[in-house]
Amino acid sequence: MGAQISKRAGHRIALIIAGILSASGFVLTASLRDTSVVMLYVSYGVLAGLGIGIAYNVLIATVSAWFPDKKGLCSGCLMMGFGASALILGNAADTLFKSTLGWRSTYIILGVAICVVMFLAALLLQKPDQNTVLPQPKTAKAATTENFDRQDYTSRQMLRRPSFWMAFICISFLAAVGSSVISFAKDLALSVKAPESLAVSLVGVLSVCNGLGRILTGTLFDAIGRRKTMLCANVLTICAAAVTLLAVSIGSLPLCIAGLCLTGMSYGACPTITAAFTSSFFGMKHFSTNMALMTFTVMGGSLIATASNKILEVTGGYPATFLMLLSLTGVALALNFFIRKP
Repeated sequence: MGAQISKRAGHRIALIIAGILSASGFVLTASLRDTSVVMLYVSYGVLAGLGIGIAYNVLIATVSAWFPDKKGLCSGCLMMGFGASALILGNAADTLFKSTLGWRSTYIILGVAICVVMFLAALLLQKPDQNTVLPQPKTAKAATTENFDRQDYTSRQMLRRPSFWMAFICISFLAAVGSSVISFAKDLALSVKAPESLAVSLVGVLSVCNGLGRILTGTLFDAIGRRKTMLCANVLTICAAAVTLLAVSIGSLPLCIAGLCLTGMSYGACPTITAAFTSSFFGMKHFSTNMALMTFTVMGGSLIATASNKILEVTGGYPATFLMLLSLTGVALALNFFIRKP
C-alpha cells in the first residue's frame, strides 16, 4: 500500500498518512475498555500495522535512491536502524509501562512520538530529481557483480521471473532460523543451564548481533557482489543452526552463546539482502512496490517459526526443530546456486 500511495501522491503524503495511521492505532488501543478483541486487532494490528508498514517501505525506497553506488551498505544501515528500534524503544516503553504513567498513557505517548517523527521525515526527506548527478558504482567492482542487462521491472514482470521466486524462498528459509530462535531464545539458554540474568541478556545480545549482521552484509554486498554475499549469508545461517543444535545436544552454554550470536548475525543479513537484491536485480523505478512484495519473506519466515514452535511443543526438545531448520537452509543453499539474471 505504501508503494502505491507514494507512486500516486508522493512520498511525503505517504509518510504523513503513515504517521496518522500509526498514531490513530496507538491512541485507539489505549482507549479500549471492555470491548471485544476484534477492536484490538483493528486498532493495533490494522491501523498501527499499516502505518508502520507504509513508512518502512517508503523510507527505504526514498533513502536508497540517493546511493546507487552503495546499495548494500545503505540497505544495511537502514535495516540496522529498524532493528535497533526494537531494542531501544522496547526498553524505553518497558520503563514507561512500569512507571506511574501506565500502559495507556505510554501507548498515547508512543503514538504521538511516531506521528511527529513521520511528519519530520516527510518535511526533510526528498527524492533525487532527474537532474541530480549521483555517484555510480566503481568500475573496479564490476567483476564482482553478475553480467546482465539491468532494467527496471514492474512488479508484474518481477513476479514472472524464476529468480524472484528462488530468492523469495531462499530468504524465507534463512529468515526462518532467526525467527524461530528469537521466539524461544531465553528458554533455549535456560535449557543449557544459563543463569536467569544471562538468559535475558542473551536476548539483547542476539538483537545487537542482528544489527551488526545488517551492516556487515550491506558492506559485503557492495564489495563482493550479490551472489557471493548471499552464499556467505546462507553458509553463516547453516553454521548458526548447526552450532546451536550441537549446543543443546551436549548441553554446552558457550556453544549456545556462540550459536545465538551467529543466529543474530545471519538473521540480520536477511532484510539487507532483501532490499539490496530487489534494487540490483529489478531496478529502482518500481522499487517501492517490488520491495513490498519481497518483504513478504518475513511472513514466510514467521510461518515456519510457528511450525518450529509446534515441533518443539510436540517433541519436548530442540534437536528435531533444529534438524528441520538445517534441512531448510540446505534447500536454500541449493536454490542459491540457481539464482541467475532476471
